[in-house]
Amino acid sequence: MTRNGKRHTVQTNSPAVLGGRPMFDKPVAITRPTIPSIRDLKSAYGRILKSGIITNAGYVREFEQKLSQYLGVRNVVAVSSCTSGLMLMMKVLGLKGEVIVPSFTFHSTVHAIVWVGLKPVFVDCGAKTFTINCEEVKKAITPQTCAILAVHIFGNPCSIKPLEQIAKKHGLKLIFDAAHGFGAEYHGARLGRFGTAEIFSLSPTKLLTAGEGGIVATNDDQLAQKIRIGRNYGDPGTYECEFSGFNARMSEFHALLGISSLGDLEKNVIKRRKLVALYKSLLADVPGISFQKIEPDSQSSFKDFSILVDKEKFGLDRDVLAECLKQENIIVKKYFYPPVHTQRAFAKYYHKKYAHSLAQTNMIAENILSLPLYSHMPESCVRGIYNSIKKIYQNKTAIRSLYPNLNKESKRQ
Repeated sequence: MTRNGKRHTVQTNSPAVLGGRPMFDKPVAITRPTIPSIRDLKSAYGRILKSGIITNAGYVREFEQKLSQYLGVRNVVAVSSCTSGLMLMMKVLGLKGEVIVPSFTFHSTVHAIVWVGLKPVFVDCGAKTFTINCEEVKKAITPQTCAILAVHIFGNPCSIKPLEQIAKKHGLKLIFDAAHGFGAEYHGARLGRFGTAEIFSLSPTKLLTAGEGGIVATNDDQLAQKIRIGRNYGDPGTYECEFSGFNARMSEFHALLGISSLGDLEKNVIKRRKLVALYKSLLADVPGISFQKIEPDSQSSFKDFSILVDKEKFGLDRDVLAECLKQENIIVKKYFYPPVHTQRAFAKYYHKKYAHSLAQTNMIAENILSLPLYSHMPESCVRGIYNSIKKIYQNKTAIRSLYPNLNKESKRQ
């Protein structure tokens, strides 16, 4: 058994769903933030409080400079979230009309489009990479298209060069939702320097965390200056607003945590890649389990580790596997289900005559399952999760009899 990350000799052939003892005594979280030592931050937090300047000051500037150097990009602007960064970017670009976006993404990507008065046009993703399909992007371009908003799914870089060629040919802005992408690489270069801009998230589930927050990375100096003004209500400091912005500033506390987190980033990226390699090597012997494809010229940050469950080969569907793992005290998530184009808030933007073009999105969303992964996760947890999945597979016939209606009942949960 696995208890609190330690191996024990007690064995059982039955998974918890069939009456066996759960693999873990306590829930294994889907993710946990890897936070620097509080002792190292305590004195600096005290200095911030004594200064009385707690927003958008020295530590924010230091954080932006360090990030600019790390990413190899001319400008980094710290903001309150990735979503606010996306909204500001589309606002200051003065976009009008349609934005091509994948439906297989976290819904905040599309929230940003709608909030600035633009129309999302959903396109399919690649069946293996899960990232936006460039051929479908080409088909979706109309005279009303103003931008492409691509997403580095789970930290796996998009096909950036083809997207840049498409955007250039049609005179479109190319924005990357890089919420998952910090620490990832494309053709040997760190994400952050591509397209019109790339916007990252610094929330607690990310490799680089500031508690909350986001950054806008761009090589366009004028665009960066507009974002700086926009994050402060559109006020350049004269108290006379140049345009209608909003409060998207980052606090000094968040910036300081981000600086400390950046110092540990490389070792955390390496650790995640080792954990994912272990997951893949172990799960390779389980029929019906496949993984997101990472192209040879890319390096994923592995913000998430997700598997696809083939019901016919595995013997159980994704929903049954998720329920069985829950019984083992393993927290999993169906990222991203339901896909954005089917959600109530955005269904009006989806036209059924294009349903065939989202076939891969629907397939992936209905079969994907994200397993626990965080930078300081012990290898024993990975082995315990693998053992749970293997045991569930070995007992699939008995388990199927327990859940005759689960597939119908759990689809929207």
